[in-house]
Amino acid sequence: MNCPRCKTEAADDARFCPRCHATLRYQCPACKHEQLQGGQCEKCDVDFLKYIVAMMQSKKYQAELAHEKSARGSTLLKNLLFAPFNLGIPLIRDLLSGTRKRGSL
Repeated sequence: MNCPRCKTEAADDARFCPRCHATLRYQCPACKHEQLQGGQCEKCDVDFLKYIVAMMQSKKYQAELAHEKSARGSTLLKNLLFAPFNLGIPLIRDLLSGTRKRGSL
């Protein structure tokens, strides 16, 4: 197999050119099918860029949910620790606002 960019000879199973490091084989992120052209999978018709962007947005959303959950837990702990000093008012307020939010869903 020859590299399309620099025309250097490369092994048939090589993923990158040994001289210019150009990509010789592309792997579909959805079905793991290997092909010579990038952009869209020949097997499952998935657009590589759209698939990767969608996966990154999903991971970002999951990370934001985890962050919000940990922030709520730390706020609850902080309010419990400061309850003797502020008479537990923020704790009661947070607990009541949390039940209203859960009840409306």
